[in-house]
Amino acid sequence: MPLSRTFGAIIAALGLFLAPLPAADAFGPVKSLPQQTAEARLLAQFQSFAVLTDGTVGIAVQDLSTGEEQSLNGDTLFPMASTYKVAVAGKILSMVDAGTLNLQDLIDPPLPAKSRSVHDLIDLMLTHSDNDATDALVARAGGPAAIDEWVGALGVKGLRVDSDTAHLLYRAMGISPAAGSFRRNVAAALEADSSLRERDARDMPNIAFTRDPRDTSTPRAMNALLANIQLGKALKPASTAYLLDMMERCHTGKARLKAMLPPGTRIAHKTGSLNGYGGDVGIVTLPDGRMFTISVFVMKDYKGRETRDSIMAHAARAAYDYFLFALARRTA
Repeated sequence: MPLSRTFGAIIAALGLFLAPLPAADAFGPVKSLPQQTAEARLLAQFQSFAVLTDGTVGIAVQDLSTGEEQSLNGDTLFPMASTYKVAVAGKILSMVDAGTLNLQDLIDPPLPAKSRSVHDLIDLMLTHSDNDATDALVARAGGPAAIDEWVGALGVKGLRVDSDTAHLLYRAMGISPAAGSFRRNVAAALEADSSLRERDARDMPNIAFTRDPRDTSTPRAMNALLANIQLGKALKPASTAYLLDMMERCHTGKARLKAMLPPGTRIAHKTGSLNGYGGDVGIVTLPDGRMFTISVFVMKDYKGRETRDSIMAHAARAAYDYFLFALARRTA
């Protein structure tokens, strides 16, 4: 090799060697020691709550003002159970926004009963988790596929709606429905199969159901749906306020997310329950008006409802304290 070329190669190599390293900001902002310590403590708390169960726990939280996320198994799929009713309400209210549906329109429920208004059905679905009201709304929305499409159009990935409540529960129970009402089919199945009765009585999970990807969400995906709603990206302002007000009046899950929060804390949430499974998802408002989303799911659990509820309650309080002192950490 000519001397000039050799010399040039050496100079080039030295140039690369002596070039300044990228600034720390090139890799993102450097977290303060208090912030790193707080994050480590929060994730350690999440881990300590998770070992209370013999099942699997998923927790995701997100600060809606900064976008900061923290999670444990945040990208793991969990059955949604009745937490999917948030998506049902969202799709229905998007139809109200579009002028194709009115809150006072009457809808026939799936069982012989008097017709109810859309408003009354949403109220029953979100505040009391009524399954008949839900399935009447699912049908009016155009079926599960229409709800799934609405969620996807928001850019939410990792959450899918495949069934109405009746067929979701059939799969969870592991029964094949015959013609007739949901209650009649369930009663017949429990009468015919003693193992189903035992699983129901002992609150035991159906492991095959927990592995089914249908009607599932990751904790982070559920938070994304909640964030879209709270931030006004999913619905018009009036419908956003209407939906969140309904969720703030949720009567179920008193021992879950809200149980350990300070008295008077605003939380708009929705619960879900199945044998061996519990979930609660919502939006919590801090005293200064900042908000964070939280989704907690527990599946494959044999310890029982009280254990699952306790995990959700502790996770919500840990997240509340973490975000409450976030401003102090950023100015430290």
